[in-house]
Amino acid sequence: MNKKYLYSPWRLDYIMGEKPGDCVMCRATDTEHDIENLILYRGKSCYVMLNRYPYNNGHLMIVPFAHKSSIAELAPETWQEACALIGICECAYTQAYHPDGINIGINLGSAAGAGIAEHLHIHMVPRWHGDSNFMSVVAGERVIPEAFETSYERLRTQILKLIKDHE
Repeated sequence: MNKKYLYSPWRLDYIMGEKPGDCVMCRATDTEHDIENLILYRGKSCYVMLNRYPYNNGHLMIVPFAHKSSIAELAPETWQEACALIGICECAYTQAYHPDGINIGINLGSAAGAGIAEHLHIHMVPRWHGDSNFMSVVAGERVIPEAFETSYERLRTQILKLIKDHE
């Protein structure tokens, strides 16, 4: 009998790994490690990064540099930039992945599902008809068939092109 195994090593790192005491989102100020930190783009007041523990291929987050936990605390120009980046990332998804839909969400507070409640961030997840699979149902896990490096290059190329076109 030929057995097949699903391999998702990054999930165990998150589950078993030591949880840092500092804000993961604030660590992105180190520009020398953008590729390692999966930073796709840096704006004036926000950055775009791939989610290291994605719900689907290309799951990204738009993150203000300011360490704030609510939209009301953000400077208006920060919120405007975040909204502009949502539009740019939507176009990048369309060109890079051709999804059937996109989830866009903000979880304010741990009761709303925020894993990092102290630093507001916006999730964007490309979706395709039938992209749910049995792993989510039986094991609470997801299978992501694309490597981070591939997602990073695919989305970064599109985002940088779109930013340049909007300048």
